[in-house]
Amino acid sequence: MHKTLSLILEAKKKRVKVLRKNREAFLSLVKKAHPPLSFKEAIKREGKISFIAEIKQASPSAGILRKDFSALDLAKLFKKGGANAISVLTEEDFFLGKINYIEEIRKEIELPILRKDFIIDEVQILESRAVGADAVLLIMAILEEAKAKELYQFSKSLDMDVLIEVHSEKELKKALNMGVEIIGINSRNLHTFEVNNERHKKLIPFIPEGIIKVSESGIKTLKDMLLLKGLGADAVLVGEALMVADNIEEKLKELNIDA
Repeated sequence: MHKTLSLILEAKKKRVKVLRKNREAFLSLVKKAHPPLSFKEAIKREGKISFIAEIKQASPSAGILRKDFSALDLAKLFKKGGANAISVLTEEDFFLGKINYIEEIRKEIELPILRKDFIIDEVQILESRAVGADAVLLIMAILEEAKAKELYQFSKSLDMDVLIEVHSEKELKKALNMGVEIIGINSRNLHTFEVNNERHKKLIPFIPEGIIKVSESGIKTLKDMLLLKGLGADAVLVGEALMVADNIEEKLKELNIDA
């Protein structure tokens, strides 16, 4: 495993230990929470490509992406620009995310929110639901198959949708064995952080009809969008291209071809 990924997971394990002490408090908040919005229905649009806009302040490969950063202001821009759902990167140590961004956005914006993080434990899913997330990301590359299945089923028991992220045919096979509804193909190598868009061409044809196909990472231009739509992607998840844009509204207009 690449050093950066190992460090991210080590930091996450420490944070999970602390979170577990608050499990009962999260359970109590989940019981009082409004039912989740359907992330799945929001991005399932026959013949059109849906747009998941991501809030992400930094990344290990690119450093700080945006200095004038307000998660709520960005979410408002995304909604105005026709995004179908919002992804919020909440990993604290390497991506400078914060879980309370979800809480801020949920209070003001009625769009499904995906919590994007390195989820390795049920308590993180409880925490996600407690702050108002509607869906979570599970990364097959960091989870044993049995653990991925357990976390998937736990999420569904809370009526949350799950975006299962894969990087290879092997991971895709494991995801399909779990009977999942939404699969994300991430073209970024988690070990080197390099992007290879060929992965979409390679994996999309192996995803059966009826499963929502989401393309993630390296989507920067109108040409990328048209290519992915042609390949059969149902949705795209775009973060970096929006975060580094001088004019986010213009970039959204360029990329969100079926708004």
